[in-house]
Amino acid sequence: MKPPATDGPTADARPALDARLTVSRGPFTLDVPLAAEPGEVLALLGPNGAGKSTALRALAGLLPLTDGHLHLDGTPLDSPADGVFRPAEQRPIGVVFQDYLLFPHLSALDNVAFGPRSRGLRKAAARAEALPWLERMGLAEHAGRRPAKLSGGQAQRVALARALAVRPRLLLLDEPLAALDARTRLDVRAELRRHLAEFEAVAVLVTHDPLDAMVLADRLVVIEGGQVVQSGRPAEVARHPRTDYIARLVGLNLYQGTADGRRVTLPDGPALATDEDLTGPAFVAFPPDAVTLHRHRPETSARNLFPCTVAGLDLHGDRFRVDLTGPLPMAADLTPTAAAELDLTPGTRVWAAVKATQTHAYPA
Repeated sequence: MKPPATDGPTADARPALDARLTVSRGPFTLDVPLAAEPGEVLALLGPNGAGKSTALRALAGLLPLTDGHLHLDGTPLDSPADGVFRPAEQRPIGVVFQDYLLFPHLSALDNVAFGPRSRGLRKAAARAEALPWLERMGLAEHAGRRPAKLSGGQAQRVALARALAVRPRLLLLDEPLAALDARTRLDVRAELRRHLAEFEAVAVLVTHDPLDAMVLADRLVVIEGGQVVQSGRPAEVARHPRTDYIARLVGLNLYQGTADGRRVTLPDGPALATDEDLTGPAFVAFPPDAVTLHRHRPETSARNLFPCTVAGLDLHGDRFRVDLTGPLPMAADLTPTAAAELDLTPGTRVWAAVKATQTHAYPA
């Protein structure tokens, strides 16, 4: 069993992965520090264009750094200042690509055996080394099938087995569940979590899906505009988002202002009553289901009450997500019954109420 996740390698520990990934490509610059202990799973999370794929390519040896460094188990793999660059084929790295990139003309067994063969084993020996990996994935009976005859979940497991068969010291997973349908994704995510828990080296997962990141990773590294904007344990990041992007991912309304006691005043906006006593720059967050809507100004104990206008409605699971504009733009979640009773349509004027006890304030 792996040790509990921490906020990163301790000061006196030598991280297995020690990197500062700096890559300049035209007007875009990636500058991302990464460090991880053996057995730790990092998830790089961010919107499209944030730099996740650039970071993955730099780790894999497909894109050289323009500055910074990349050390794995104390060995430099990329250090521009020292003139060191080991290409992908010389790195102890396994990669699971988004579309798996299995060789279509090879069987599942020979796909997995490709890594050992490329490292000098003869065909029979490489197959003998590959078969136990397929057995671990529950695919021994499909060893002779080519990728076209495999389901999406089976192909994903073959790709993972192929990456693990070279016994990598760094495992890279590029959106490994993105090509799967929702039902298969649920099953494969649980299975992938088990395999990652057994992996003794460092794994780096690149994804834009917050659920994949929360379930699979020990630590999240959120990248926006080529920079790390937040990192930490999944539960900590989800409870204390520091950017609008993260707040949207975890389903929270997020605001930043200045706290004075149990009140946070927003710039050019209203003030929010909170249940925490703070001073100075602060965030305030609350979930959409903490918002109650009224067609007329209500008599309520809620200390946060704002006039709003309905900008749109969308079905969000078994609830309606209402997008509201006004002095305090926000999202509210309503049951279908409540939405029908309120007769909401775009342009409808409402009052939004949020109790202070349902907000969460924390230092910015």
